[in-house]
Amino acid sequence: MNRLVILASGSGSNAENIIQYFKKHTSIIVTSVVSNRKDAFVLERAKKLNIPHVYFPKKAFFEDNLVLNHLVKNADYVILAGFLLKIPKNIVKAFPNRIINIHPALLPKFGGKGMYGMHVHNAVKEQGETETGITIHYVNEHYDEGAPIFQATTPVLKTDSPEDIAANIHLLEQTNFPRVIEEAIL
Repeated sequence: MNRLVILASGSGSNAENIIQYFKKHTSIIVTSVVSNRKDAFVLERAKKLNIPHVYFPKKAFFEDNLVLNHLVKNADYVILAGFLLKIPKNIVKAFPNRIINIHPALLPKFGGKGMYGMHVHNAVKEQGETETGITIHYVNEHYDEGAPIFQATTPVLKTDSPEDIAANIHLLEQTNFPRVIEEAIL
């Protein structure tokens, strides 16, 4: 059985989608959800779905091996679903090509530190892009620079607001992320 640990910092809609997708899977299971924010709604979602969940403060990712030990014990793959911390080198080294992230843009455009959520969608609108999309990629030591696994696009209309762009991206995420994780693992 391939074990997944999901790291998330926010509401957790992508995490919930992944959990539901693999709920009755014969060879992939979500073993826990980890958040770096005590108040992240993803922890509540995990609780309702009977998935073990844990909060680790930011320093636990960088100053000691608490998070690394949890991951090594519970994961074959680490999935980032709206996780906003840069993954420390010791975790990247422990899971080479086994940490998968989703980014709400067509990397390498609109990637890097500070480029997440509405920051990305506002930048896409401000730059006058005619299309945007998602990039699912492996994680390395640098923000959004790991090898791409999959990209999907959606048009950006002149009349689209950043909120419209966000809604279109969310649909791409929900449709593709669990399936691409499955394909990358199997």
